[in-house]
Amino acid sequence: MAKLELYYMSTCPFSKKVLNYIEENKIEDKIIFKDINLNDYDKETLEKVTGKVQVPCIFIDGKPMFESDGIINYLKENII
Repeated sequence: MAKLELYYMSTCPFSKKVLNYIEENKIEDKIIFKDINLNDYDKETLEKVTGKVQVPCIFIDGKPMFESDGIINYLKENII
């Protein structure tokens, strides 16, 4: 299984959409969560790797994917 790291902000509605999907489908244990509002290092890492501070962003084996619908579709097809 791929290593999944979700960069998010708890105040972002698009992040909430992804987080709700993850919770509803009980797949929290398959993802590492990184709230960029709580950890400056995670925020800096996101910006350094992607060139922007846009959430939600899921890293799939180190490769970033943006957009909540795309992330949810990936999870539907590959995790559930």
